[in-house]
Amino acid sequence: MSSPSEVLAQARRRRTFAVISHPDAGKSTLTEALALHARVIGQAGATHGKAGRRGTVSDWMTMERERGISISSAALQFEYRDTVINLLDTPGHADFSEDTYRVLSAVDCAVMLVDAAKGLETQTMKLFEVCRHRGIPIITVINKWDRPGNEALELMDEVLERTGLLPTPLTWPVGDSGDFRGVLDRRTGQYIKFTRTEGGATIAGEERFDADAASDMEGQAWSTAVEESGLLELEDQQHDQDAFLAGRTTPVMFGSAVLNFGVHQLLDTLVDLAPYAEARPDSDGELRPVDAPFSGFVFKVQAGMDTAHRDRLAFVRVCSGLFTRGMVVTHAATGKPFATKYAQHVFGRDREVIDEAYPGDVVGLVNASALRVGDSLYVDKPVSFPPIPTFAPEHFMVIRAKDSSKYKQFRRGISQLDHEGVVQVLRSDLRGDQAPVLGAVGPMQFEVAEDRMNNEFNAPVKLERLDFSLARRTTPDWIPQLGRERSVEVLSRSDGELLALFSDRWRLAGVEREHPGIVLEPLVVS
Repeated sequence: MSSPSEVLAQARRRRTFAVISHPDAGKSTLTEALALHARVIGQAGATHGKAGRRGTVSDWMTMERERGISISSAALQFEYRDTVINLLDTPGHADFSEDTYRVLSAVDCAVMLVDAAKGLETQTMKLFEVCRHRGIPIITVINKWDRPGNEALELMDEVLERTGLLPTPLTWPVGDSGDFRGVLDRRTGQYIKFTRTEGGATIAGEERFDADAASDMEGQAWSTAVEESGLLELEDQQHDQDAFLAGRTTPVMFGSAVLNFGVHQLLDTLVDLAPYAEARPDSDGELRPVDAPFSGFVFKVQAGMDTAHRDRLAFVRVCSGLFTRGMVVTHAATGKPFATKYAQHVFGRDREVIDEAYPGDVVGLVNASALRVGDSLYVDKPVSFPPIPTFAPEHFMVIRAKDSSKYKQFRRGISQLDHEGVVQVLRSDLRGDQAPVLGAVGPMQFEVAEDRMNNEFNAPVKLERLDFSLARRTTPDWIPQLGRERSVEVLSRSDGELLALFSDRWRLAGVEREHPGIVLEPLVVS
């Protein structure tokens, strides 16, 4: 059993962060490049889903590899410079923003990836706002500098104007976008020159030169980088650790994930500047000390990762104390004991059994069928962490089994998808269990549900679109009245919430006008 001082020391070694971005900004490529530079994999799969190319470690679902996008979040753990890195890759597509939101509840820092050519896109801005609201410090990486794009100073202006965060670049590009030669290390004044490797599959070479050598080597490109860095200094765009941790500034780095340029510098920055695991507030706002007895919460449930065993995995963020495999913890939602016999660290789809974990770590509990997203676990002193809210669904479909003989598999599959939060499952006595309604934030969630029902659960399904576009929380008293309204339907969600579905906002406004005092509350994510 570790002492409190050992737990504190181990917590300070942890860096737990998410990589977030707009789709196609290179997020999964960066995730794998980080693992490559930490030397935990030997070769990077630079692209997804193309013949003859390897997919990335973090994208393990068949649909992810076929489409080249991240559909599900993934957890990777590795060591670098005596620091334990817990890296959580997230879906970039807006249709899976609910999964990204869950992951952000479990991290201490975020790496925001920005495409040099596209700047701050819609999903990027949404994620910035979520991080700001949750008080998560952000490190910004300008990616794809090896391709033509915007000017570096213009991108800094955009970050400031659109996010309110003062960008404080740690590195500055030498060479315009599309002509990436290396970076100026603004802390040392040195030039870091990068050397390409074939396909970016192995670690890019790096050499450091002083300013004079850099000037001789790169000429005007170096002079321009020095001049622009000087302009940033005049505007006081220098890194300040307190301002970064307080969410007022964002350190900025330039790189190319596909070429592995700038990745080593990002790893060093995470070790040197990113916050380590600290006390987390419980549901009452009180901090649970890091050296308190074990506690943690479930931020993700995933099945289908091991096709041989058809098991499910609950991802638990350790918040305090020492986790030891086999320990009996208390499930806060039920007050019942829960045994942790099968505990694993996860590296993409691969796993290994672990015996211990510390604050900041992510533990995978196998076949934890009683656990749901947002559940808290603890030892000794009770604690319940804030729940992870669900998003308001905006798309709805009825799902039915194509083959009535597969109804048992159908029910099991629907239950599992609901348990994981892949979609929201809504039911009513009128529709029955044979035709539940699926609610989703984005249409692609239905594609994932259909694919998994067909292939994972061997229960082919058919989907029928419903003409609803928004949901409001209501109470049992209003069910009879709402049931008589046209283009309105009331369904029950598995968490017990009653959701009234409306065809559009004008229909909602009409019902509210006709029935003053009716309970129709927005489903707010906080």
